[in-house]
Amino acid sequence: MMETAALVAPVTALEFLRDSLLLAGEGPVLTAYCLQPKPKACMSRTVLQHYRIHGIRPRISSTPQSSDTETNGLISTDLAVFGGKAVRLLRLCSDVSAMQRPHVDILGPLVELKDWALDVRWLCESKQPLLCVAVAHNAALLLDMNTGSALAQCSCLESCLLYSALLVVHTRWRDTVLVGGTVFNQLVLWKPGSQESEHKGQVERRLLGHSGVIFSISYLQEKGWLASASDDRSVRVWAVGTLGGVGGSCGDLNATCLRVLFGHQARVFSVRLSPRRVCSAGEDGACLVWDLAGGGTVVRTLKGHRAGGIRALAVAERWVATGGADGGVRLWNVEETDGGETPQAEKTTDLEFSGQGSPKVVCILEDEDDDTKWSRCKMAVCTDQGVVYQYGDGDWELLWRGTPEFQSYCVMETISVAVKDSRRRVNLCAVGSLIGALAVFLSTQPQNCVLLQAGSGKIHSLTWQTSDNDTCLLASGAEGCIYRWCVDVTTSRNGDHGSLALGVNPLPSFVLPPCAKRWLTAAVRLHYQAQGALWVCGDRRGSLLLFQDRKTDIISEGLTALSCLFGVHGKQGVTSVCEYDGLLYSTGRDGCVRVFRVQQIPQKTHEGSGQVGIQLQVLRVQRACKGMEWLEKVLILKPTNAEEDKFIGESENQNRTQECLVEKPDDGRELKMEDMGREARFVIFGFHASHFVVWDPVKRERLLAVPCGGGHRSWSVWPTRKGVWPGYAALVFVKQGSVLASESPGEPPSWVTAKTEGWSLREGIHGRGIGCVCRLGSVKEWEIIVTGGEDTSVTVLAVHPDSGSFKVLSVITDHISSVRTMAALAHQSQSLTALLVSASGRAQMQCYRLYFVWDEQTLSPSCQVVQVARHRLDEHWEKRRNRHKMVKMDPETRYMSMSMVDHNHVCVLVVLACSDGAVRLFSVSEAKHQIDLLWETFHHQRCVLSVATCSLEDGDGNSYVLLFSAATDGQIAVWDVTQTTSSSSCGSSSASPTPPTPCLIIAAHQSGVNSLAVWADTHQGGGCLVTVSSGGDDGQLTASTIKVQYPQEDDRTGGRTPLCLHLISKWNVPLAHAAPLTTLKFLKPDLIVTASCDQRICMWKLCSTGISHSGALFSHVADAAGLAVWEKQEDDQKRKIVLNGRMESHPCLEGAELGTAGGRGLKKQEVNNEATGNAEGPINTEVASCEEKKAMGERTGWVLVCGQGLQLLKVTNEHHGHEQNEEKREECSFTLSQGCPNFFHSGPFS
Repeated sequence: MMETAALVAPVTALEFLRDSLLLAGEGPVLTAYCLQPKPKACMSRTVLQHYRIHGIRPRISSTPQSSDTETNGLISTDLAVFGGKAVRLLRLCSDVSAMQRPHVDILGPLVELKDWALDVRWLCESKQPLLCVAVAHNAALLLDMNTGSALAQCSCLESCLLYSALLVVHTRWRDTVLVGGTVFNQLVLWKPGSQESEHKGQVERRLLGHSGVIFSISYLQEKGWLASASDDRSVRVWAVGTLGGVGGSCGDLNATCLRVLFGHQARVFSVRLSPRRVCSAGEDGACLVWDLAGGGTVVRTLKGHRAGGIRALAVAERWVATGGADGGVRLWNVEETDGGETPQAEKTTDLEFSGQGSPKVVCILEDEDDDTKWSRCKMAVCTDQGVVYQYGDGDWELLWRGTPEFQSYCVMETISVAVKDSRRRVNLCAVGSLIGALAVFLSTQPQNCVLLQAGSGKIHSLTWQTSDNDTCLLASGAEGCIYRWCVDVTTSRNGDHGSLALGVNPLPSFVLPPCAKRWLTAAVRLHYQAQGALWVCGDRRGSLLLFQDRKTDIISEGLTALSCLFGVHGKQGVTSVCEYDGLLYSTGRDGCVRVFRVQQIPQKTHEGSGQVGIQLQVLRVQRACKGMEWLEKVLILKPTNAEEDKFIGESENQNRTQECLVEKPDDGRELKMEDMGREARFVIFGFHASHFVVWDPVKRERLLAVPCGGGHRSWSVWPTRKGVWPGYAALVFVKQGSVLASESPGEPPSWVTAKTEGWSLREGIHGRGIGCVCRLGSVKEWEIIVTGGEDTSVTVLAVHPDSGSFKVLSVITDHISSVRTMAALAHQSQSLTALLVSASGRAQMQCYRLYFVWDEQTLSPSCQVVQVARHRLDEHWEKRRNRHKMVKMDPETRYMSMSMVDHNHVCVLVVLACSDGAVRLFSVSEAKHQIDLLWETFHHQRCVLSVATCSLEDGDGNSYVLLFSAATDGQIAVWDVTQTTSSSSCGSSSASPTPPTPCLIIAAHQSGVNSLAVWADTHQGGGCLVTVSSGGDDGQLTASTIKVQYPQEDDRTGGRTPLCLHLISKWNVPLAHAAPLTTLKFLKPDLIVTASCDQRICMWKLCSTGISHSGALFSHVADAAGLAVWEKQEDDQKRKIVLNGRMESHPCLEGAELGTAGGRGLKKQEVNNEATGNAEGPINTEVASCEEKKAMGERTGWVLVCGQGLQLLKVTNEHHGHEQNEEKREECSFTLSQGCPNFFHSGPFS
């Protein structure tokens, strides 16, 4: 029996209940979220079987007596839940004091219709549960839920298809008005209750204006407004007057269109009217709040979902809730929306600089308070005359006047520091000149200026670094010399109240390595207690350098870099370096953010004793959006849930002392993630064309955009001190001799009060389809899953099978096209680690090392991603010699399928199916950080859809590798790649092995073969049996058995016979699915799991006499594209893992044991198989005896299907399955003996 354990699907229904509960429909699951005291999920239950919930309607009484009943402190509310062709009644019981969790009781059986239900409303006049239902073919019926019969029905004379419908119900059926959005882009209003059953209703009103189909309709009775959302990207608000009521009015005869609202970038799916606002949501992932009274302008833009758009929308007095195609639910407080907020600030404010000279450098001065408001911020501007002015309260005043050497050229930097032995904070300002002169002064006491000298040449840049103990100033001078001083601010001892004194102490200088553009652009100081302070610096050449302070250093001697990543950010330079929670983040003008760390490495001296060195190691690279090449800095993005808020609060200090910055030496032991820190989510500051942009790389959206003219100017961002993104920012910049600000400092900006992301009640995963899924292992009770989607991202997830919860651990966005396939090589001992290879369109491969560890603070797994290597075929072709003699590869080549062939301590071999008709073998070297193409063959001469591999071992310990490939012609080619894999070595592209030729061809399908699964059986007379299962576009399931004869000694020739393959049987099920079979896997040697676009997950028994159907389950995931299967022991005493049938002995792994079935005993065989768009790497198992299996307890199978969402299924023993399924079906289905045959099934769903 299969049952759902966890589900992530598009959220298609939302409804507020008493402003204290939010109800959400995700697939057939109804979830309740408590909004007080903090928003959180409190209840979840499956209510619509195989139907997706599209609407939730609470029963609201029109009489003074409330429709909610209160008993013993519990409030009961009746709900009508509908979706697809089904309607069901529920009762929600919630606690008044919010001390108990709400629960749902099912009041009756599921009522199934023969037409799609578009809207359902309660008929309030009757105590009986009567529902008015609008269906897709422009008809309506009155439904008695007690009997399941239709008391009345009526169709419109204009019997067209409706995309949306709205029922306006009063106290009687005959007063009901139906507003339908037709396929002809019209709104039609008619009265279904005014006609007899045998007559059809006339169209009373017709509203024209939309140029696309209408997806959503909303009516506000208080003002007589009707709103419609359309495919034409617009929202229209109509003045229709009173609808419904006594007599069933259809509104004004001449209804007018009040507003046409254009603001969405794609189709508009939902619209809601409220007395204070109009809200609309669409495919662009934005929810727009409109102000009709102010001319129909957007007063707030709510964004927080990933790609795919918003599918559900609900509006309450103070809340707006959105449900996305990514499966996420977000809650927004719109109580203070009157001021408005938009992430696009197209208007700037001129601060009207009136000082001497032309402004060249601008910096923001923060106030003494840490939480300085924007209205209290001051700016400092340095002109080409060497004069510094300060702006505050709308006026400019002279702050400091420099000597003549500060004219014509100057650099300036400011910082807010704490006065020693005081809580007071002041601003320090440093100004550098063309001849090495440097002035340091306080903004409050500029007359007490300290003059320093940084060599005799030009000062290229100034950098401040502060910590709890002291503040350092770095000045980048000529010849790559970086001069340093320790600056402290103390209370003056001369008795003057409030007077401050500056103390400056020189420090040893740093010397940059020789190169062009030899000056400092960024620096950060790290504390390492064992060896003193470490400095990570970035230069204009794009290099990252590591320096170390030594207490015995002489001031006159310069310190050289201990480690250098030369040109890692390209030739345009590093722009910033910061540290957070043990990891370092650098940005550059190459469009990349690099996450790296300080690593210890063992070194040997001349005496032979070992020492420890340190170096910089890049973990991974994060690119911004296309066209955003100039990146300036990153700010940590604050999590929204309480547990992570606590984590942020504990680790907010950026430069704290911590040992975890430096990893322990690599002595051959397994690398632990505890020594690596934890990567945080962040936003990117940078420039996109002429705009300053704040970019979220995970959600791929702009959080703020300011038209400033580009990055070639002086600018400063508020807030400046905190390294955490607060959800808002203001930009001050110099342009054409003026000082401009994105918001006026005289008053607080209206958009500051709005959080850009709202509250995340449920985190989204992929906004578009998921093309592949791979299970890596488990961390405690959490299963670790990796998915690749059409949104070009790879997401690392943790799934809790018992609670059904998902947690996003990491999102990787390095691919430039949809991710179609992936393979992983996992290892699990004390912790879990995996080598992941993902492939996508545009012939792109990415390789990562993933580390997992249990986080005691959040009580969940955490993940660190390390980028190993990348590869693209077009770049590979450009590097080849004599490429003019070859046919250029197609840059649009797509990788369709992937499987790991072999692995050792040197490299991993990966085979890929390609759309250009090639099968390609690659070697992945983690040590060399490179991926090499070893060979390619074009045997199929058409698109190769799937590949799988199988590793065998004979009685003498000799290993053999078989490769299976299938293309669009329905044939499966079997290859012996033993010699090519054994002779392949990483990086030996100059001596690439010769591609093999197929040794067996199997005609399996009439059209394309979408998926392959391989299982190796036992030894039989010097050979073994290999079962190849395949699924194709023809909907057929095929299982082929191949006899593999191992090589034997040949007495006549003195050599060995070749590996022989013979097809001994082939079984097929012609119509295994009603649609193309997209993916399949072996759960056991005799049990196959298949999935298709018909949304059925089927299980098939494989035996010596053929294939038989074992069971099926309706999947709530549309467009199934990939499967992951594994088995586990219930008792968890000795857990073992099986992924895709690949087996190897390994004493440290946890997972499930595969037993014998159908007379087949399993030996130590290694098998790896792959379905279209999905691959999983080897995790090893041991085979237990029958006695051991009985002692270990029952096995539980798990099936994870991906497509337009994720669904985790639990597979239990079959002897209960049929009876339980029938009992559940009898309980949940309603056999209708009465009613209208046009709308109902005559029996339960089968």
